[in-house]
Amino acid sequence: MRATVRRAGPSVVAWVRAHRPLADALGFATLAVVLAALGLVGLWTLFSVLPQPLSPWWSLALALPASALVLLRPRAPLALLTASLVLLAIDLLTVGGIVTLVVVLDLLYAATLAAGPAGRRRILAGIAVAVIGVGVAAFAAADDIRIAVLVTLQLGALAGMDYWYATSVAQAHELVALHRARAEDAERLAERDRAEAVQREREQMARELHDLVAGHVAAIAIRAEAALSLDAAPGRDREALRAVRDSSLEAHQALRSMIAVLRTGDAAVAAPGRDALPGLVDDARRHGLHVRLDDSLPRGIPSPVDQAVIRIVQESLANCVRHAAGAEVDVVLDSVDGGDVRVRVDSRGGSALTRPPIRGNGWGLELLRERARALGGQLEAGPTDAGWSVRATIPVGAAA
Repeated sequence: MRATVRRAGPSVVAWVRAHRPLADALGFATLAVVLAALGLVGLWTLFSVLPQPLSPWWSLALALPASALVLLRPRAPLALLTASLVLLAIDLLTVGGIVTLVVVLDLLYAATLAAGPAGRRRILAGIAVAVIGVGVAAFAAADDIRIAVLVTLQLGALAGMDYWYATSVAQAHELVALHRARAEDAERLAERDRAEAVQREREQMARELHDLVAGHVAAIAIRAEAALSLDAAPGRDREALRAVRDSSLEAHQALRSMIAVLRTGDAAVAAPGRDALPGLVDDARRHGLHVRLDDSLPRGIPSPVDQAVIRIVQESLANCVRHAAGAEVDVVLDSVDGGDVRVRVDSRGGSALTRPPIRGNGWGLELLRERARALGGQLEAGPTDAGWSVRATIPVGAAA
């Protein structure tokens, strides 16, 4: 028996929550019947225009229709509030029941809760006008200022407390919605920042892998292809093998450096600097290029700019080896009044490899452009009347 009661209790509460308008309407109708049976009518009889009191059961004629309005409360609370005010006015002028006033307060709460800030201000103005109007009517009916003040205070207290509570609940809901929207916006911004951070890391890894490893691997392939294209000669073959070995060791060291950075996060990428420039030129000459170097850059430029200069020269010479074998190449490094660093690599003549071991995909120059833009500079590359030219300008102050 106890288990049955325990199950029945929550089921009734759940039904009431699921059918709240219907439950409220039934409750108001039941209250109206009970009050009529007890004879509790005649609210504020000073407003009645009837020559003599009616039976309390006549109060149901207005109380039941008012209770039925609650059924439609979720759809149009403001319109239903207007209709209930009409029923309340008729009730005050006749029987003077209580339920119509309770329904008006219920619909006032619902209308205030559903309205926005501007709507709530209009409802407050309407409450003020209605309370003042009832006070004036009470004074006119009773010809007693004390009764008029008492009626005004009663109605104002009931409507004011109802309005204040509904406004507090509505503002609490608005604050919850605002905080939820801000939390969702913050989550979206954090997700976007994470995605952008991951993308930046990927782009940086792509640049470093291309600059540190791809050049060495391409050199290995070019040297091996050059050795295979010539007649066998012990001395030349051993020289080619030594060159392949050196490039392999350099690529291995670069890969170890990248792996250390990715695993620990606190290591530094072994990026070449200005000291590697003579080696790059000598290596290009061994591949058949006729390189002239003019390096008038001052010492002590910021490390990011220094590394960008070497990467630009390295990629430009590697492209010359692949696409303009035997060309004459001018590498000019200088600065503008000690400010912007300028890099120029011009090639003339030469011919592309008949069987290139690695075909380019254009990423090298695009990565160099990204590196220059990241430092506030720019890079341009394109054909000229004599061959090909790569020109870059990088401000020193942007990376200092």
